[in-house]
Amino acid sequence: MAFQLPRRFAAATVIAALALPALAQQPPAAGTAAPQGHHQAGERHQRHHGDHAQHRAQRLDALKARLHLTAAQEPAWAAFTTALQPGERPARPDRKEWAQFTTPERIDRMRALRTQHAAEADRRGEATKTFYAALTPEQQKAFDAQPQQRRGHPAHKGGAKPAAPAQ
Repeated sequence: MAFQLPRRFAAATVIAALALPALAQQPPAAGTAAPQGHHQAGERHQRHHGDHAQHRAQRLDALKARLHLTAAQEPAWAAFTTALQPGERPARPDRKEWAQFTTPERIDRMRALRTQHAAEADRRGEATKTFYAALTPEQQKAFDAQPQQRRGHPAHKGGAKPAAPAQ
């Protein structure tokens, strides 16, 4: 009996995962106009990304101030910050185009995007390691002490921290 709940949960998860592409890719009914707030959502999206870039620049400025870089370290800083800039993203297909893909084509496109995102993360990681090697031990400690960016983590979003394991 102890293993039935996980099996049922796994089965429900698989069924839900298989149903998601069909539910998420339903084309809008013919003649349906865009929602009233569609244009406003695009403006919010632009503001958010502008705010994100500004926030990233502020974090980098604060890090640079904490590290007290020497003139000899400035080229390493410039290379590091350049490497941290977001890479060019491929154009995403619109909903109509996406709906024309078969499920295997969608899977292949999602796989290609994951590969590209992983390559970008690897590039940023290597740039960080190269910059870190140019720092003094004291600067490395300051770099290590900086707050980590943890998207989606409850503590990062102001939510409750994970509970400690029961003993």
